[in-house]
Amino acid sequence: MPRHSGVPFDYKPKSERKTKNKKRVRWVFTGVALSLVSGLVAYISTPEVAQRIPQPLDNEVFEIATLAEVEPELSSETPAAPEPIAETAAATEPSGDKIEFVVRRNDTLEKIFRRLDLSLVDLSTILALPDARKTLSRIRPGDKLSVTHADGAVNGLNRRISETEILSVTRGEKGFAAQVIATPIEIRTVYARGKIDSSLFVAARAAGMSPDTILRLANDIFGWDIDFALDIRPGDRFSVIYEHKYRDGQFIGDGRILAAEFVNNGETFRAVRYTSADGEVDNYFTPQGRSMRRQFVRAPLDFTRVSSNFNLRRHHPILNISRAHQGVDYAAPIGTVIKAAGNGRVNFVGYQGGYGHVVILEHGGGISTLYGHLSRFARGLRNGERVKQGETIGYVGRSGAATGPHLHYEYRVNGVHKNPRTVHLPDAAPLPGKYFADFHVKAAVLLTALEQAHDTTVATAPPN
Repeated sequence: MPRHSGVPFDYKPKSERKTKNKKRVRWVFTGVALSLVSGLVAYISTPEVAQRIPQPLDNEVFEIATLAEVEPELSSETPAAPEPIAETAAATEPSGDKIEFVVRRNDTLEKIFRRLDLSLVDLSTILALPDARKTLSRIRPGDKLSVTHADGAVNGLNRRISETEILSVTRGEKGFAAQVIATPIEIRTVYARGKIDSSLFVAARAAGMSPDTILRLANDIFGWDIDFALDIRPGDRFSVIYEHKYRDGQFIGDGRILAAEFVNNGETFRAVRYTSADGEVDNYFTPQGRSMRRQFVRAPLDFTRVSSNFNLRRHHPILNISRAHQGVDYAAPIGTVIKAAGNGRVNFVGYQGGYGHVVILEHGGGISTLYGHLSRFARGLRNGERVKQGETIGYVGRSGAATGPHLHYEYRVNGVHKNPRTVHLPDAAPLPGKYFADFHVKAAVLLTALEQAHDTTVATAPPN
């Protein structure tokens, strides 16, 4: 269902509605051996799907292809991007006019029914059904629902519960009945690679990756090794094996990243996702089994650019003197979220001279981090409070001695300033030894697939 501001969509009787024809998307692949990918498919439990390969780009800036366990079917068709589709409807479509809407802030079902002039008696009857009451009592802003009615009398109501289930309420001869209908997801494994000219975001979008997948690549996988504000260089490269999700043959979004490689300034970083059979481990690891997660991230915010690097002889722009700049400045719009670089305790929160509004965290082992020039602090943040890595502690501003909105970030060891972008960061807990054998078997399959996919020169338009 398309996004909506919250007011009801315009609707027409079913006989007057037009259905858009959708083009069937055809992809093919090349360069991946049958035996290799069979192992990959078995590992991630993805179903067998038809595979396709589009034609290569002239400049070969990016590549994406479906990994398969079947023989390639060559095609000269021009590939088209798969399109997200509206929510899957119930098996039996009730008669009447259909209204689709998005829940707004402070909405309740009663408010929605009154606004749409729908029967409140029908709503009360529907909410008395156990399955319906359990699901509909927890509506949130942004939830999508549809109601089919005849002059306000409800004949059907649908609400998606999850990616794989939908609640369907229908009126029958004996009254309303509710059921949860399964809408299974089909997973297709795809490969993308790109070369950075201006930014990771631009290159990855050109390669077909969604914004969410790009952020996961940067934040959830390589964010502990690479400062994506300062360390990225033109010519850096990335390769990713990840999932596409389909429902009823239509693309609905990206899934998990399974393996990735990032070449930064000539140094290669690799990661694979490993989930143990008992569910105790689900994380990204290096090929040697070291967790990609560290005790600290390189950059504590989603940045726009770095305005001042670590420099012990920097000329201060306000004081007009040479003064050590013992941290990194991240220029960003006022209000940009600032996150704790690691787990720790709030040592100071308040105003401190040229730092302006500042937060100082103690992390143990003599390590502390400082966040300066904030516009405001996270609600309820107090001295002595425990915070977790990635937790919001404040927002970018220009308080204190700042020429423009930015975050000033410092990393100290026993009171001595260290360069946040180069200091050695302590490792997180290693993979327990009992998982090593299983990890290395599964990691080898993904890493070999990543290497083999490098030899595949294919491209496609990104999904919408």
